[in-house]
Amino acid sequence: MTTLLPPTPPSPPSSTSPFPFTQNLIFNSSSSSTLTCKATNSSFQPHPTSNSSNPTSLITSKNPFSASPDNTLLTLLQQRKTDEAWLHYTKNLDQQLPNPTCLSRLVSQLSYQNSTISLRRAQSIIQRLRHERQLHRLDANSLGLLASAAAKGGHVLYAASIIKSMLKSGYLPHVKAWSSVVSRLASSGDDGPIESLGLFCAVTKRIRRLSNLDLVKHSRPDTAAYNAVLNACANLGDKNRFLELFSEMSEFDCEPDVLTYNVMIKLCARGDRKDLLVFVLERILEKGIPLCMSTFQSLVAAYVGFGDLVTAEKVVQAMREGRRDLCKMLREGNVEEVCLNDGDVFEKLLPNSVNWRDNEPPELSRVFEPNSRMYTTLMKGYMNAGRVTDMVRMLEAMRHLGDSESHPDHVTYTTVISAFVKQGLMDRAREVLAEMVRIGVPANRVTYNVLIKGYCQQLHIDRAEELIKEMIDTGIEPDVVSYNTIIDGCILVDDSAGALSYFNDMRARGIAPTKVSYTTLMKAFASSGQAKLANKVFDEMLKDPRVKVDLVAWNMLLDAYSKLGKVEEAKSVIERMKENGFYPNVATYGSLANGIALARKPGEALLLWNEIKQRCGMGNGEESTPSSGLLPPLEPDEGLLDTLADICVRAAFFRKALEIVACMEQHGIPPNKTKFTRIYVEMHSRMFTSKHASRARQDRRKERKRAAEAFKFWLGLPNSYYGSEWRLDSVIDDEYKSE
Repeated sequence: MTTLLPPTPPSPPSSTSPFPFTQNLIFNSSSSSTLTCKATNSSFQPHPTSNSSNPTSLITSKNPFSASPDNTLLTLLQQRKTDEAWLHYTKNLDQQLPNPTCLSRLVSQLSYQNSTISLRRAQSIIQRLRHERQLHRLDANSLGLLASAAAKGGHVLYAASIIKSMLKSGYLPHVKAWSSVVSRLASSGDDGPIESLGLFCAVTKRIRRLSNLDLVKHSRPDTAAYNAVLNACANLGDKNRFLELFSEMSEFDCEPDVLTYNVMIKLCARGDRKDLLVFVLERILEKGIPLCMSTFQSLVAAYVGFGDLVTAEKVVQAMREGRRDLCKMLREGNVEEVCLNDGDVFEKLLPNSVNWRDNEPPELSRVFEPNSRMYTTLMKGYMNAGRVTDMVRMLEAMRHLGDSESHPDHVTYTTVISAFVKQGLMDRAREVLAEMVRIGVPANRVTYNVLIKGYCQQLHIDRAEELIKEMIDTGIEPDVVSYNTIIDGCILVDDSAGALSYFNDMRARGIAPTKVSYTTLMKAFASSGQAKLANKVFDEMLKDPRVKVDLVAWNMLLDAYSKLGKVEEAKSVIERMKENGFYPNVATYGSLANGIALARKPGEALLLWNEIKQRCGMGNGEESTPSSGLLPPLEPDEGLLDTLADICVRAAFFRKALEIVACMEQHGIPPNKTKFTRIYVEMHSRMFTSKHASRARQDRRKERKRAAEAFKFWLGLPNSYYGSEWRLDSVIDDEYKSE
C-alpha cells in the first residue's frame, strides 16, 4: 500500500527546526521565532573557523582542560575548533546553559561554516533558547550571521523571520545581514519581491527613528542594499516604487552604481520600454560610472527578451568590431519616436531621455570585447525563435575565436542542449553532452536537469533515471529541481508510487522539498484518485516553514476531492481556505462545479451559484470587499458558468439557468445554445404534458412551467409566448418529434 513517511517522535513545543534536511523531522512555522530583549547594534564580524579532521578525538581522549565548562567551550571557540566546541556543548546539554559570550560565538561560527549540518546545529541552539525563554543571551552579530547563512542556504523565509524578530526585539542587524536577505527575497518566486520590499522598509523605518548616527552606522542601507530592493521593484514591474526608492538613496549618502542602472535596464524591459534602453547606457556614461560587461549583457538580454534579435546582433557585432559609438547606433535603431508623457516615471529616472535630440550620443570610454555570456544570451534568443541552425553555427564560431573569454563554456553548451531538448532531439542533446566530456568542459547540475526534463517529456522515465545515476557517478548531486522533474515525469506515466518513492528519496538525501515538490506529489495522488494521500501531503506542506502555501496548492487539494465527486470534502477544503485567508477564485469554483456535476447534486449547484452571483455583482447587496469580511468581486469564465448552466438545465432549474446565461452574456461569454437546446429536447420535451394531473398539482407547477417557457423562448424554441405548438428539428430522433 502506498504510504507517506512514518510519523516522527514528538518534539518539545516551539523547539522544532526550520531546516528539515531529512525525513525524520517535523517542523513548526519559523515565523514564530521571537526575541525577548532590547539590545543595541552589534557589528557584523564573521569569524573564520577551522575544523578538525577527527572532531571526536578531543572528546574521546583525556580532556586537557581542567577549567569550567564555559572556559573550555570558550577556549575551543577561540582556537576556531568549531566542531569540537559543538560536541562539547552537546555533551553538557543537561547542565546549565553556557554564558552569552560562548553561545553567541558558537552560533556565529556555526553560521559562518554555512553547511547543512552547521546550520542545523545553529538552529538547534535557537530552539533550546526559545524553549527556555533565553533568546536574549544571543547578540545581534550571531543572529545576523545566522540570517545571512540561512538566506544563502536557500532558507529565505526563515532568514527573513530572524531579521523581523531582531527588529521586533530592538536589535539593529548589520546591513550585510539584512540586505543579503532582501536580495534573496527579491530574486525568489511567489511573494518574494513583495516580502523584500516590506523587509527593506521595516529596517529603514527603524533606522530613521534613531537620531544617534553612531548607533545605526553599521545598519544604514548602502548601495548594495538599494540595488537589492530596486531589483525587487523591477521584478514586480513597479516603476513608481522604483522611483521612490531610487530618489531616497541620497538620504543615506548612497550613490547609484553600474549595478543600479543594470537593474534599471530590467525595469525598462518589464515596462515594455525598449526605446529607453539606450538612454540607460548613456546615463551611465554621462555620470562617469565605470562600465562592466554585465551592462552589455543586460542590454543584449533585454533586446532578446523583446524578440529584437536584429538589435541584439548589432550590439554584439559592434563590440566585435571595436566600435565605441554604440549609443549612436542604438539611437538610429530607435525607429519609433521616444514617447514620454507628463509625469512619466522614466522622465525622472532618465532625464537625458527628455531632449535627447539636442545632445550628441556619448561614446564608450574604451573598447569592450563580447564574452561567452553575451554570445550565449544571443544563442538563447535563437533558441526561443526556433533558429537552431543559427545557434549551432554560433557555437562553431565561438570555438574558433582567438579570445579565450569568448570560447563556449558549460552555460553555452547547456543552452545548445536546451534547444535540442525543446525540439525533441534527445540524441543530439546527448551528443553535445558527450562532446563536453571529450573537450573537458564539465557539465553541471543544470545541464543534467535539462536532459532529465527532456526524457520525462518524452515519457522515457527509465532514461531519466539512468541520467540521475550518471549524475551521482560523476560527483554531481541531484537537487530539488532534478527530483521535481522526475516526480512530474512519473505523473505523466501514471506512476504515483514512483513519484512518492522519489519524493521520499529526495528527503532521505537531505534535500528540502519546495512548494513545487509538494504540489507535484499532490497532483500524482489526485490524478490516481487518492485524495486522502493528497490531503496528507498538503498537511505536511502546511507544517513546512520553508514553503508558503498558496491558492494553487489549495485548489489542487480541492480538485483531488472534486474529481471523485466528493462534494462535502471539497466544500470543507474551501472553508479551510477561507479560514486561512484565501478567497476562492474561478479555478476553485470550477473544480467544485465539476465535482457537483459528477456527484449529480444539483442542489449544491444552486448554493454555489448564489455565492458566485453575489461576487459577480448580481446580488441584491452592494459589492463585497475583503475589508468587509465578505468575499471580493469575481470575474467568472466560460468553463465555470457553462458547467453551472449545464447542471441547472439538466435538473430543470430553468430560472437559475436563465440567471447564469444572463451572467454569461453580461461578461461577453456566448452561451452554447445548441448544447442547451439538445439537453432540453432530450430530457424535458414532454414536461407539463400530462392530461391526468390533478388541478392542485398543475397549479403548483405553474411557476416551473413559466420558467420553462421563458427558457424555451431564450433557446428560440416554440413556446407559449408565440402561441404556437412547437416542433422538433429533423436532427432530433423521431421518438422526440411532435405528433
